[in-house]
Amino acid sequence: MVSNIKSISLNGLEGNLVEVQTDISGGLPKFDIVGLPDMSVKEAKERIKAAVKNSQIEFPSKKIIVNLAPANTRKEGTIYDLPMAIGILSALGKIKKDKIENTIIIGELSLDGKINPINGVLAMCIEAKNLGIRRVILPKANEIEGGIVKSLEIIGVKNLNEVINYLNRSINIPAINIDTIKMLNKKTKDEIDFSEIKGQENAKRALEISAAGGHNCLLLGEPGAGKTMMAKRVTTILPDLSLEEALECTKIYSISGILDNQIGMITTRPFRSPHHTISGTTIIGGGINPIPGEVSLAHNGVLFLDELTEFKKSTLEVLRGPLEDKNVIISRLHSKVKYPCNFMMIASMNPCPCGYYGSSKKECKCSKQSIQRYFSKVSGPLLDRIDLQVEVKAVEYRNLETEQKSESSERIKQRVNQARRIQYLRYKNLNLYSNSELTPKLMEKYCKISQDGKRVLELAFEKFGLSARAYTRILKVARTIADLEGEENIKKEHLLEATQYRILDKKFGDKK
Repeated sequence: MVSNIKSISLNGLEGNLVEVQTDISGGLPKFDIVGLPDMSVKEAKERIKAAVKNSQIEFPSKKIIVNLAPANTRKEGTIYDLPMAIGILSALGKIKKDKIENTIIIGELSLDGKINPINGVLAMCIEAKNLGIRRVILPKANEIEGGIVKSLEIIGVKNLNEVINYLNRSINIPAINIDTIKMLNKKTKDEIDFSEIKGQENAKRALEISAAGGHNCLLLGEPGAGKTMMAKRVTTILPDLSLEEALECTKIYSISGILDNQIGMITTRPFRSPHHTISGTTIIGGGINPIPGEVSLAHNGVLFLDELTEFKKSTLEVLRGPLEDKNVIISRLHSKVKYPCNFMMIASMNPCPCGYYGSSKKECKCSKQSIQRYFSKVSGPLLDRIDLQVEVKAVEYRNLETEQKSESSERIKQRVNQARRIQYLRYKNLNLYSNSELTPKLMEKYCKISQDGKRVLELAFEKFGLSARAYTRILKVARTIADLEGEENIKKEHLLEATQYRILDKKFGDKK
């Protein structure tokens, strides 16, 4: 007999329908899986045999062939265990076929018949919905994640016997119902806040502009000035995740295997802070079976690179493409995977090897040559992709002892939300979300400047030797400053402030 069970494969964040076709016939006992399976899929034979036997069901001593169609695409992972087991039992006539129709089945089997959680459930369920599928049977541990997708019957199951009894109508398992809006709007008070930062008004202003326009920012200052402390608080002033953004983040974390199944959805903007020993592959993503890297895990959030010059230069260079393209493409022999990575990069570094160049408290002992070598660890093209470069001075004692509270994250966030709202309305028909995403052609339309403004930029170029990319960064930042002030046009003072945030060009422009 032949049976046909529907399942789903993943290619990056995209799902594809897979038909698990099972044929059982007479002859010498044999169990083959075809259809370009990888080793983990081939190993499913032993898991399925043990799971069926330990579920008190006799495994057939016949010739069994399972074909995973389409046969020209590689099948990876353990998600096909359950559909293959159900396909075999269906071909034996032990399962009624009417409830299998219009149903996707996914899950990994334990040897005792229990069904283990799997990665990538949300992406699979979204694809099932797009295909017009009505029901998805999946591991109980993944049901909250799958329940995020509306218009689908999500049936969470614990073991093989439970699936069999459900399909044979011996038991009823109600579909899970998840209120995604309630999940997303469930507020948890941040444990950190900008009000905890004393002084540093210039740096806090720069981070507010970064958050308002989605700009990359470099904090340059001596050790102990508070660079890391401020960077960790950037997510507290970013706009709340929309449902679309939350689903994108959840898909990435689910595929990576780091999603909390008890919560089922990412509801706050990600903050990723990889150690400087990280490799280029880990930060971008890859591997034999490509998984998302740190840049994709920071999608719709913040990627913080502390002590930028401590990272390998080769690791930093691979960031140049993702910072511009907002996505990563990983090519392998049988597949090409694409992951989104639209993130804000916040970086910090010392101004010199000893850390005290320009300090008013300690004397810098570094030579000009050693400072140049220090900055050469970060390439010019990468620095040009950082919109704001701001100096962070050591905090004065009078700022530390004051009882006056600094502005809270909530107050800053209100201004950021207002500026983002302006950008949303301006770009709503262009598939853009912030000023940082403006293309040169769109900048001609939305970043027009007066003659006074042009003279300001001309003087800055002559004095600091700015690059063409730095010019576009200044214009984008000025556009965001104007939005924060509710101004339709970019004014001279907006350009003057934006130019101030090219601190590296000012400090070291004469060395270019």
